[in-house]
Amino acid sequence: MWIFPAIDLIGGRAVRLVQGDYAQQTVYHDDPLAQARSFRDAGARYLHTVDLDGAKSGKLENFPVIRRLIEESGLQVETGGGIRSMEVIRQYMEAGLWRVILGTAAVEDPALLEEAADTYGERIAVGADILEGRVKTRGWLEDGGLELEAFCQRLSGLGIRTLIVTDISRDGMMKGPNRELYRQLVRDWPDMQIVASGGVSSLEDVAALRDAGVYGAIIGKALYTGAIDLAEAVRAAGERSEA
Repeated sequence: MWIFPAIDLIGGRAVRLVQGDYAQQTVYHDDPLAQARSFRDAGARYLHTVDLDGAKSGKLENFPVIRRLIEESGLQVETGGGIRSMEVIRQYMEAGLWRVILGTAAVEDPALLEEAADTYGERIAVGADILEGRVKTRGWLEDGGLELEAFCQRLSGLGIRTLIVTDISRDGMMKGPNRELYRQLVRDWPDMQIVASGGVSSLEDVAALRDAGVYGAIIGKALYTGAIDLAEAVRAAGERSEA
């Protein structure tokens, strides 16, 4: 299993929200690049970033910051948030982004998702943000009109390989991930690489997700508060030599 330390961006700073609530944000670092380099020094190979401003506006709000992370962090960077056109996808890819994550666009614009997958293959991942079994969109503010099962069926039909599932009810709460949800996803969709996000708050959580066969785990708040030591999490995940 791979560990993806997370940097969520608002106004160019690294922040964390509670259950996706923009009114409940904590700034953890004014310099996301310095934060990313600390993740690299702890043994991380990948970085998960989200443009939270872009998730609301549908624009490239934090692109300059993300480009610096791509160029200077020494990590393989993936990002999501406000990516709703091929033009934006190309801009990120040309900047050297490792992987684009489509969330709202994957729900609302299946034609865009299909074109992106046809053009960039496994460099396109999909983020499914779930609350009570339903997919949320636009920075978790709107209901996407889909149950998770139906959404997975659509993605499977398009050949999407990587699915990042965030349980919004667990995000930022430090209460552990929804382990049964991820076990079921791994069992039901063996051709997909399932990445767990939301609530990972202990090395026990990391080990449980690893044992469930999850491909990756995104860790955010637990790293910033010190609840999880990143180097220990990387070791507990038993990271493989190749992605």
